Amino acid sequence: MIEIPVGLPAEIVPLSWLLGVWEGTGVLSYTVGEERIEREFGQRVSFSHDGQPYLNYSSYAWVLGENPEDPVQPLAAETGYWRLHRALTPGDPGPAMLPAREAAGFTDAESVETLRNEAGGFDIQASIIHPDGVSELYLGQVNGPRIDISTDAVLRAAGSKDYTAATRMYGLVDAHLLWAWDIAALGQDLRSHASARLSKAE
Repeated sequence: MIEIPVGLPAEIVPLSWLLGVWEGTGVLSYTVGEERIEREFGQRVSFSHDGQPYLNYSSYAWVLGENPEDPVQPLAAETGYWRLHRALTPGDPGPAMLPAREAAGFTDAESVETLRNEAGGFDIQASIIHPDGVSELYLGQVNGPRIDISTDAVLRAAGSKDYTAATRMYGLVDAHLLWAWDIAALGQDLRSHASARLSKAE
């Protein structure tokens, strides 16, 4: 059963099952040419909100050593924002720091229901930024406790490594957050890259 926090902005209710801090382990497995790269990793993921109609997202992962006393080896970090995907209106702030020009829309369950897509879910977008100069814009949908997204655009800074596309899947299964991430990178086509099983942190 999914509990919806009191006072949650109506637009992020469809994403509310993501809220919280999640910790666990996963497996990285990616083949580049003849080389298969495999690692086990630990991960801490946070989804939070600040009263606005989007979720704040951050993730930090590290390589798991053979012994618990081994020094932590950072693996990856990313941060971003998740929200329902819809056309912005004069009731939304922006661009930049410009304030909204009229009262906000989609502030109750009835108005948010009008955003449902033909599949019965909600279209979503996720903007995710990596410290190595890669920025991703994902589009997809949330339908109950499952999210499927794929890159609509990937922006790379000069000198960053080859990375052209990705898909991600998130699901809530037996109170655990499960995810899988496929990527097209380093001259390879879209293929399995990493997955993890995370539990809600106390």
